[in-house]
Amino acid sequence: MNTKELTVIVPHISSSGLRLDQVLSKSFKQYSRSCLKQWILLNHVYVNNMIANRPDKKILGGERISIYPIPQNIKQDVPENIYLNVVYEDDYILVINKPSGLVVHPGAGNHKGTVFNALLYRYSNLKIIKLPRAGIIHRLDKNTSGLMVIAKTITAYNFLFNSLKNRKIIRKYQGIVKGSMISGGTINAPIIRHHWKRTSMMVHSLGKKSVTHYQIINRFHSHTHVSIQLETGRTHQIRVHMLHIGHPLIGDSLYSGMNRKFNYKLCKDVEKRISYFSRQALHANHLSLFHPISRSKMSWTVSLPKDMTELLSYL
Repeated sequence: MNTKELTVIVPHISSSGLRLDQVLSKSFKQYSRSCLKQWILLNHVYVNNMIANRPDKKILGGERISIYPIPQNIKQDVPENIYLNVVYEDDYILVINKPSGLVVHPGAGNHKGTVFNALLYRYSNLKIIKLPRAGIIHRLDKNTSGLMVIAKTITAYNFLFNSLKNRKIIRKYQGIVKGSMISGGTINAPIIRHHWKRTSMMVHSLGKKSVTHYQIINRFHSHTHVSIQLETGRTHQIRVHMLHIGHPLIGDSLYSGMNRKFNYKLCKDVEKRISYFSRQALHANHLSLFHPISRSKMSWTVSLPKDMTELLSYL
């Protein structure tokens, strides 16, 4: 985050059992409750170092709450005519194939030009503008491409939000990692916000349960093409877990340099070619869910983007 952090330790007695937005209103009276609620929905509020994006989250006292304020003079809810690659749409849901480089939510350093702004423009006449996060159910990192689902009504939003919470939405990815893997497996390692590098996450015993399954698609001399399925959905989960097992994603500038004990020997030509890949080699290629109204199972699969197919061809 590029904004100043505001922190409070919640008293054990006076705030017991209150909603998160109520606690913030009492602790940060210089901001309106609607403003604080917006920051919660935009993932700018953390409880005990974990993102808290529900205003009704119960606070029992003793928690450490941090806010990264969005400057008041910057308006977030600006409709913008931004192209969305629509894979499926009906009256209740929208599925898009997000390109790399497109931010999902406005935030520090990205106040406009996001999926959020595009949805406000696309559905200016619908109630989606009043839905939490404009109906966005789950997010992808800026430089991760692939499938996302968005709700268009409050009924659809509540159903899909609970489906995600109960692990009934299947999300599969393809990635290209450093090192030649021996076999697939499961990573069960809790994730928490990094203690001092606040833009990063890390594996830590005090973190939230995080489970990632992976299988080998193709093995190269010093890299591996893998299929990945999320069981949980923590911030940067795949990127952190791949680093944790010693196989960080190609192009991941945030995490690939954090673990120096693994040595990947590359010829100069390969090393130079890979250095040109300027984003994490990760693509959400498959999405499966139950429709919020018909309850029928629906699935979508999209091909890898051109930059990843070219990288695989080279490897």
